[in-house]
Formats: sequence, C-alpha cells, structure tokens
Amino acid sequence: QVQLVESGGGLVQAGGSLRLSCAASGRTFSSYAMAWFRQAPGKEREFVAAISWSGGSAFYADSVKGRFTISRDNAKNTVWLQMNSLKPADTAVYYCAADTILRTIPTTYDYWGQGTQVTVSS
Repeated sequence: QVQLVESGGGLVQAGGSLRLSCAASGRTFSSYAMAWFRQAPGKEREFVAAISWSGGSAFYADSVKGRFTISRDNAKNTVWLQMNSLKPADTAVYYCAADTILRTIPTTYDYWGQGTQVTVSS
C-alpha cells in the first residue's frame, strides 16, 4: 500500500507560482505511476498531470500544458507539481494519486492523498 501526503498549497496572486509536493510512504513508490488531480467547488475531480513510474513520461491536461510541470524523485518517495503563471481558474483542492498504470481517469486510481488547497486571486 501507499500513503500520500500533499503539501505546498496556499494563496497566490494571478501570475504567481506554487510548488506542490506529495510525499509517499512505502517501499514500492517507484512501482507506481503518479498523478495530480484537482477539484473546484461544485465541479467534478479533473486530471491535471501524470508521470510514469520511471519519470520518463509525463502527460498534462490541455488547460495546464506549458504552465505546470510534474516531476518525481523515487529515492525521496516524492512527486512535485510546479505551477507557474497561475490563473484564478486554477483554484481548487489538488490531490495526488498513485496507481500501477498511468491513466487520466480519477476513478481508476487506488491511492489518494488528503488534498491541499490552492487559491489564486485575481
């Protein structure tokens, strides 16, 4: 099993940056694809970015492509989401998730963190 804890959320002005971290427990972290999802009030949880177990492949939602970067360090059991040029539309609770297969559909992920709030003011 994998336990996930996100951190790094906060309040930032439009155009600013934040770096989210997701620390994982367990020795099998390197076996899992990792992803970030987000959920805004009244909206469904949506895919943001995902990275393969090796870090060799990464995928992004069109809405964040070119602004967000996902990365991981298997030695540190950590995955990050660097968010630049933030917009008010990026305001949401951000969740990291782990699964054995890299996918963009949230219902397929087995393990989730508790979420971290990101608020972007205009």
